[in-house]
Amino acid sequence: MEASGRAYTEALSELYPTRADVAAEIAELEGRLALPRATELFASDIHGEYNAFSHVLHGGSGAVRALVEDVFGSTLNDDEKAALLALACYPAEHCAYALGHVEDADAWLAEAAARLAKIARRAAGDRTIDEVRALLPDDLAIAEELVAGRSTPARQPYREAIIESLVASGEGPALLETLGTLIQHLVVDQLHLIGDVYDRGPAPQLIMDELLSCPNVDVQWGNHDILWMGAAAGSPGSVANVVRICARYGNLSILEDAYGINLRPLATFAADAYANDPCAAFALKGNPGLSEAETRLTEKIQKAMAVIQFKVEAALIAENPSFGLDDRNLLHLIDREGGTVMVDGVEYELLDTTFPTVDWDDPYRLTEDEAAVIEQLCAAFTGSERLQRHMRFFLDRGSLYKIENGNLMLHACVPLADDGSLLEVTLFGKTYRGRALYDMVDASVRAAFSATDEAERKRGLDMLWYLWLGPGSPLFAKSKMATFELYLIADKAARKEVKNPFYSLLDDEAVVDGIFRDFGMDPATSRIICGHVPVKVKDGEDPVKANGRVLCIDGGFSAAYQKTTGLAGFTLVSNAEGLFLDANEPLASRAAAVEGSADIRAERRVLAAYDTPRMVTDTDEGARIRERIALLRTLL
Repeated sequence: MEASGRAYTEALSELYPTRADVAAEIAELEGRLALPRATELFASDIHGEYNAFSHVLHGGSGAVRALVEDVFGSTLNDDEKAALLALACYPAEHCAYALGHVEDADAWLAEAAARLAKIARRAAGDRTIDEVRALLPDDLAIAEELVAGRSTPARQPYREAIIESLVASGEGPALLETLGTLIQHLVVDQLHLIGDVYDRGPAPQLIMDELLSCPNVDVQWGNHDILWMGAAAGSPGSVANVVRICARYGNLSILEDAYGINLRPLATFAADAYANDPCAAFALKGNPGLSEAETRLTEKIQKAMAVIQFKVEAALIAENPSFGLDDRNLLHLIDREGGTVMVDGVEYELLDTTFPTVDWDDPYRLTEDEAAVIEQLCAAFTGSERLQRHMRFFLDRGSLYKIENGNLMLHACVPLADDGSLLEVTLFGKTYRGRALYDMVDASVRAAFSATDEAERKRGLDMLWYLWLGPGSPLFAKSKMATFELYLIADKAARKEVKNPFYSLLDDEAVVDGIFRDFGMDPATSRIICGHVPVKVKDGEDPVKANGRVLCIDGGFSAAYQKTTGLAGFTLVSNAEGLFLDANEPLASRAAAVEGSADIRAERRVLAAYDTPRMVTDTDEGARIRERIALLRTLL
């Protein structure tokens, strides 16, 4: 045995000091291999839509609804089943609502708890006792008695007595919340979030709080996530983009109310610098209930941040020539007298020619006020405790990509050349492609937060910004970030952002095979799961590419994209029975869902149906368990 193997078995002997201990652990692991494989839920591009996402997650993309039907069938009417579904998905909120509409609160609580316990027992049918116990809070561990074990007539009075006692002690609502949360966690073993929690929608912070409470979740960083990570790390380019985008969608309250970022210095500066400017080119994309005065101020803030962004990005471009972004510096190409700008050798008319903070002799120099604003904002982002906690979660539970059970999960693309070969990207003097590019970028992101060497940390910070808009970025996947053109040029030719060839070659199986081989995967049994670009289902676009070997699951959770996709988000479910793609309808409202008068219905598409259920032994987890069994047998 190699030294490393001996060291490991010696460490195991500390955990299992006797032969009986080792034999028991081997037996438990062998038994686990024979269980049905875990249920994985995949979602992408949530973009701040907390209500829709949490409803899909709490309901397991329809799994809880199916359990209610399976357990109660015709014994409950449709209204009763709808109320029970709402209770399972929103136990605390529905309990509070229901208690305001019943005469005998204790009787309702006892009946509701008994019904939830029955659903939980069915959901826990294939779980070990330890797995169920791990999902229960210590202060209500007694709930295990309601869920575990066989359901026999002799045991029923015992369970009823436990429920009645807890209700009489005032713990009824807590018991409902415990059972509802348990059901939610039992129907989804692993959540894979394929990027983009942030931007567009109103409540990314609530999504992050929800994710913090999920027992098993991993995140593949999206381009919007990486932008917020850069802002949290103090990158001026990332901060400028985050604030501008929040202003563009009327969501500055996310920064102020959710993350405690003081925007008053910025607002004061914008109101003064652009006092007489109508900011017509900076109209908001949607308006979440802002007053007329708030709207006008937000437009000024948006323009102020756009100009600051152009300036701080010019400094980053100058400091990093390998990024190849010189063509994004456009302020100096403005013809003030003609009201035009030169982009890629073509002259275009400008929509806005008012730039009171630009010194045309040195257009990329920040004014003293602008410099003070961006410095204060960077300090506010790095000093936000809640934001730092959320970004730490991204670092701890996230990565640029993940390989599990034959799935290569990544947000946007593997950059390709026009001929389908892996695109060579040169950054900081070295050339990378494919998986090597991904690994270098992942390491650079982590260095921005943890490196002790200041030069290494600065390079990581700059990389975070580059990932947002660099043509070689695996998270951007376009020829250019046309922020300047989108605001200031009406001609769509100037605004055009050409997608990386990855997207036009997704049905080319030879190209896809090359990606799998580069990532060390078997092309015959692997698939790519990605998001980033909304699938135009309403126009006939199919999210399934390359004969099922690529799945693009950005179906438009964000309301801003639903006109493009024609639906309200995809969720992908992989379980012991097969692989299923759910196309979700919009949620009417959270209040309606809580009351039991609304649910997200989904059109389910079967991508794969197994003749016999897949077991844990068929998964990557099974391979890891077999390795552990082998070491334990050596110890034995």
